[in-house]
Amino acid sequence: MALLPILCYPDPKLHTVAKPVAAVDARIKTLISDMIETMLEAKGIGLAATQVDVHERLIVIDISEQRDDPLVLINPRIVWSSPEKHQNEEGCLSVPGIYDSVERCDTVKVEAQDGHGTARLIEADGLLAVCIQHEMDHLLGRVFVEYLSPLKRKRIKTKMLKSQREARA
Repeated sequence: MALLPILCYPDPKLHTVAKPVAAVDARIKTLISDMIETMLEAKGIGLAATQVDVHERLIVIDISEQRDDPLVLINPRIVWSSPEKHQNEEGCLSVPGIYDSVERCDTVKVEAQDGHGTARLIEADGLLAVCIQHEMDHLLGRVFVEYLSPLKRKRIKTKMLKSQREARA
């Protein structure tokens, strides 16, 4: 297993739309392991392959207390969303240190394959629903800050670019 570098906003690669995973083979299984390790090391609860510069439809999530129950979603597709929505405080491993409120559906049903390639239908609510929607946005080339006002987005972009410059210096 290996830690993968996480792309940081405003990296243009975060806006790449992911392609379907063709087969759940050894490469994908290694990627899943590496993504879980990377997510846990970064103290995140979700990670999309797009964030590690692999533009395939793969997400890993772990919202368990013990951080030992990862959910793997390959080629996920939301097949139903509740009309009820709420504002939720969100952060992102690709936008470290930034948190803001985003409106998401309360409940979603998702069709996906698990880490073995088995088809699953998952009904999620609460934090899991928010996390799935957030990570699926990454697969569409969207970062949560795009839901914010243009002024907030500009301030976040400026802050992120400044911290990236300082990290290189």
